[in-house]
Amino acid sequence: MNLTRQIEIVLAFIATIAILVGLGLAIAREPARIVAAEQEILDTQIDEATALYAEQCSVCHGIAGEGIGSNPALNSEALRGTDFDTLFKTIARGRFNTAMPAWALEEGGPFSDYQVSELVALVQHGDWTAVQDYTVNAGLAPLVPFSAEPDPVVLGEVGLLPEGESLQRGIITYSSECVACHGADGLGTALAPALNDPIVRDQTPDDIARTIELGVPGTLMAGWQGALDTETIDDLVTLITRWDEIPIGAIPAPDVPIAVTEESLALGESLYLANCARCHGDDGQGTGRIPALNVTSFLLETSDAAIQQIVTRGVPDTPMPAWGDRMTDAEIQSIVGFIRSWEDTAPDVATPSGRGRQGGGGGPPWQQQEASTIESVQDETSDWRNTMLIASLLVVSITLIAAGLHTFRRHSRADHNTDASDG
Repeated sequence: MNLTRQIEIVLAFIATIAILVGLGLAIAREPARIVAAEQEILDTQIDEATALYAEQCSVCHGIAGEGIGSNPALNSEALRGTDFDTLFKTIARGRFNTAMPAWALEEGGPFSDYQVSELVALVQHGDWTAVQDYTVNAGLAPLVPFSAEPDPVVLGEVGLLPEGESLQRGIITYSSECVACHGADGLGTALAPALNDPIVRDQTPDDIARTIELGVPGTLMAGWQGALDTETIDDLVTLITRWDEIPIGAIPAPDVPIAVTEESLALGESLYLANCARCHGDDGQGTGRIPALNVTSFLLETSDAAIQQIVTRGVPDTPMPAWGDRMTDAEIQSIVGFIRSWEDTAPDVATPSGRGRQGGGGGPPWQQQEASTIESVQDETSDWRNTMLIASLLVVSITLIAAGLHTFRRHSRADHNTDASDG
């Protein structure tokens, strides 16, 4: 056997050993790779389920799965250990004789089977602190209580009306079961429409009762036929059809503090300084003509819900504009949370600065806007000139290169002709 053949055999042997070692390493690493891939899929499912939960479930089960009223907590070791099929069926089909509706598409709900399975993954493996932070930062934390206490004075007045006892029972049932979605005095929230509305009153009692009993597929409105008896539903129908006779304040407005996170507080501070400080001052102490926000009396007497309403709708016949058409609910809530963060250190008496935040070179807001516009125009002009300068340099460079190539070729051709004539 010649030397070449021996070398080939040795190389083949080495290659075989290398392949076997590589396969062995791959096989040894496969379980870890599978675990990492499964964890990546689970993380994606939990992220998507967190958004679904914040949008659809937090109003009943709480922003961190802590449960609200009679609705159970989802953040529990018992549910973490519940098998997949049981949790899937509960979410997909709902629970009879409770306020838990069916959520699967085939049951009339809004979720696909895959989305239901993602929610199961959240219940079994989710980080509820992260769920809370997402819900708050997205501006989806419900600001209404799950239940409310009717005003006893107003409730007594209602009892004097025709069918007063039925109206009283309707108010009590609404306060305990319906206010979370439909709001104080039935005026609606971002989650559900107003029931104290002429359009609703124009419906027949049978249509209203049918909606309460069967719910509205694809919405948060569950069917209450199994949870409320016929007499209780009739009392609610009486309330809804005669709500224009009920004094405002029968079911008080909520006084629930806005939940905050570090991220939402940072956003609120940024938005406040950019939009509010020029009138209310950087530290909320007011500016003489504009009232202070960072003062004990205002923060103790004004609920978060009231501050949010003021920011959203403005105050007519004052310099306070409505911000609801310029900011999202999440942004407005972050400002409210930032203002509320002053409460522990707020002074009893404000010390107005005398002028608002002027930013940059100072001056009233319209001058700031004009200066900003001038700067913007100057920036655009500068950008245009820079672009023209670069384009000109490119044209000159290309022209010089072309001229140089042309000169080089001409001299080369002349030298060639000279050599030819010499030959």
